Amino acid sequence: MWGRRRQPVDEEKRVVKDAERSRERTMNRAVKLLAAKPRSIGELRQRLLEKLWTNEEIVDAVIEKLKEYKYLDDEQFARDVAVSKLQQKPQGKRRLQQTMSRKKLDKELVDTAIAEAFEKLPEADLIDLAIEKRLRLKGLPSTLEDTKKFYDHLLRQGFSFDLIREKISSVSKGHLDKDISDG
Repeated sequence: MWGRRRQPVDEEKRVVKDAERSRERTMNRAVKLLAAKPRSIGELRQRLLEKLWTNEEIVDAVIEKLKEYKYLDDEQFARDVAVSKLQQKPQGKRRLQQTMSRKKLDKELVDTAIAEAFEKLPEADLIDLAIEKRLRLKGLPSTLEDTKKFYDHLLRQGFSFDLIREKISSVSKGHLDKDISDG
């Protein structure tokens, strides 16, 4: 059940016998989907059109009604998702852009939301958190291979190579300075 790819419904198979009943069922489904988790308009439209008993006209009407009720707002949704993803797990711009690109949002909305999120939570602070966690779990890299794994880990988190290099060199220096002063 999990991870199942939903196939688009063939338009010819759609059968709307009772338009009013279909509108009601579509609205109920939309509200349930939004209650389960916030969604973009594009995501909701796609999920609603999975059912054969509705059509694009009904789905568009339901979406317009939900926008009037302020249940759907892609701009706010994009901002909330961007900040939420950064708070859940420190990550760089590249990784956040990948995540947001799956949300069926307008590219400009995504770019604006990401920029605002990184104003609230600067990337330099986030990489510090990611580095601290990695050091807590794995300790300071002692071999060249460990250092490469450390870099690779941070690159997978979406941080830029230059930022990683700058932070890791300061971490190494910081630990060396501490070791010298301790000795």
